[in-house]
Amino acid sequence: MSEDRHNDPNNLSFGEHLEELRKMLFRSLAVISVFAIAIFCFKDWTFRMLLAPSNWDFVTYRYIEKFLHWLGSSFTFSEYHVNLIATELSSQFMTHVTAAFYLGLLGASPYIIYELFRFITPALYENERKYSVRIAIIMYVLFIVGVLMSYFILFPIAFRFLGTYSVSDLVESNITLHSYIGTFTTLTLIMGLVFQLPVIAFFLGKIGVVKSDFLKRYRKHALVIIMVVAAIITPPDLMTLVLVTIPLYLLYEVSIGIIRRIERKA
Repeated sequence: MSEDRHNDPNNLSFGEHLEELRKMLFRSLAVISVFAIAIFCFKDWTFRMLLAPSNWDFVTYRYIEKFLHWLGSSFTFSEYHVNLIATELSSQFMTHVTAAFYLGLLGASPYIIYELFRFITPALYENERKYSVRIAIIMYVLFIVGVLMSYFILFPIAFRFLGTYSVSDLVESNITLHSYIGTFTTLTLIMGLVFQLPVIAFFLGKIGVVKSDFLKRYRKHALVIIMVVAAIITPPDLMTLVLVTIPLYLLYEVSIGIIRRIERKA
C-alpha cells in the first residue's frame, strides 16, 4: 500500500515532492555538465562560433550585400578590425569555462524543459496537460528564435557600430574578451526572454486580465514603451534600437491576435 502511494505523484508528501525536485535538479545539472564538458573540449570550434559575429565578413553582412546587389545596388560593407584582448592572467580560462557553461545550459534546455514538465504534470488536469505540452514547445521555439536573432542580426550590427566607433584618431579601441562574451550572452538571453511575449499574452488573456480592445486602443503608447524597453536592453545605437523595436512590435500585434482568438472561443 505504501509502495503504491510512493509511486503515485499525486499522493506524495511535501518532503517527498522536495526529494523529487532535488533529483530533477541533479539530473538536469548532470546533463548540463555533460554538454558543458563536451563544449569545453571543443575550444576551437566553440570560440570560432562565438567570435564569428565580430568578423567584418560575417554571414549576415554577406547576405545583406547579396540582397542589395539583387536590388541593383553596389553597396558593400567596409572591412574593419577590432582587437580583442585579455587583461587578466586567468581571464581567458574563466571566459572559456563561463562560455562552456552557458552553451551547455542552452544545449541541455530541451531536457530541462522535459524534466520540468514531468515534475508539474501530475498536478495538471488532462486538458491542461495538452495545453502545457504545446506551450512548452512554443516557449522553446520562441526562445531559440530570439537567440538566433541576437546572434545573426542584433549582436553583429551592435558590435560593428560600437566596436568601430571612435571619438578621435588618437583613441584606439581594444575590447576585452570578458566584455565581448558578457555583452553577447546578456543580449542573447534578453532576446530569448523578450520573445516570450505571446506566451505571456496567452496567459493574461486566459485569466481575463488583458483584453484585445485595450491593446488595440493603446497601440501608439505600446510602441513608445517598446522603443524605451529596446533602448534599455540594447547597446546605445539607433540601428540596433530599430532592429529590436520592429520584432517586438510585431510580437505585440501577434499577442493581440492571440487574445482576440481566446475571446472568440470564450
